[in-house]
Amino acid sequence: MSQRKRLSASQNKAANQRSKAESDDEEDAFTQPSLSQVQRAKESFTPIQIDRKVAEVVQFILIKDQRKVPIRRADIAKHVIKEYRAIHQDIMKRVIHTFDQVFGLKLVEIDPKSHLYILVNKLEALPEEPVSLIPANPKHGLLFTILSVIFMKGGVVKEALVWGFLKKLRVDPGERHDIFGDVKKLVTDEFVRQKYLEYVRIPHTEPMEFELRWGVRADKEINKMKLLEIVGKLFDQEPSSWTQQYREATAAGSQSQSQR
Repeated sequence: MSQRKRLSASQNKAANQRSKAESDDEEDAFTQPSLSQVQRAKESFTPIQIDRKVAEVVQFILIKDQRKVPIRRADIAKHVIKEYRAIHQDIMKRVIHTFDQVFGLKLVEIDPKSHLYILVNKLEALPEEPVSLIPANPKHGLLFTILSVIFMKGGVVKEALVWGFLKKLRVDPGERHDIFGDVKKLVTDEFVRQKYLEYVRIPHTEPMEFELRWGVRADKEINKMKLLEIVGKLFDQEPSSWTQQYREATAAGSQSQSQR
C-alpha cells in the first residue's frame, strides 16, 4: 500500500472514530437517569439556578431559530444543558411551556431519529384580520410564492417550472438578484436547509432533473386554507373552486385542530 493510501485510510479511520465518539457522547448525554440521579440533581441546584437554566435554553433556541435551521438536541445538551443533564427532561418541559405561554410558539420535533427541532408559530390569525398577500420579509415572500406554485400544482413540481414562473416575476435564477442574491442557491440550499422545501432528484433522468416539494417546516407553519384564500383573491374565485387543493387544505386544518 502506498504512503498516500495509508495516510488516507488512517484519516478515514480517525474520522470514523471521532464520529462514533460524538455519537456515543450524545447517547450518554440522553441516557435515562435513575430516579436517585434525578433527585440528587434537583437537590444540587436551587430553584433560581434551574429558572436561569430554562431561560438560557429558551434564549439559545431563539437565537438558533433566527437562521431557520433545525436545532439539534445534542447542541442544546452540549452548549447549554451541560451539568444539568440529569434533569434535562424537566428543563425541556418548562422550555416548551415557556414558548407556548410566553411567545405563542411551539417547539416541534421534526426528526425523532436525529432529534431535530424547529419553532413554529401556533397563533392563528383572527377572523377579522385581512389576509396579507405578501409577507414583510422579501425572502419569505419569494418562499411563499414558490410554496403556492407547488401546492396548486399538486404538491410536487419540476424545478424548471418554478424557474419559469419566477422569470415571469423578473426573478431569474441564472442572474444575481439585487435583493435575493443567488436565487438558485437561496431556493435549493438555504430554503432546503431550513426545511421549507425538499429538493429531490428525479430518478433515471439524463441530464439530471430535480423536483421541489414542501418541506416539514412548511407543513407545520403554513396554513394551506389561508394560502388558498390568497390565491382565490388573486384570481377572484372561491377557494372551493380548486377541488383537490380545497380538500387537502380542509384535511390539514382538521388534523391541526386535532393535535392541539
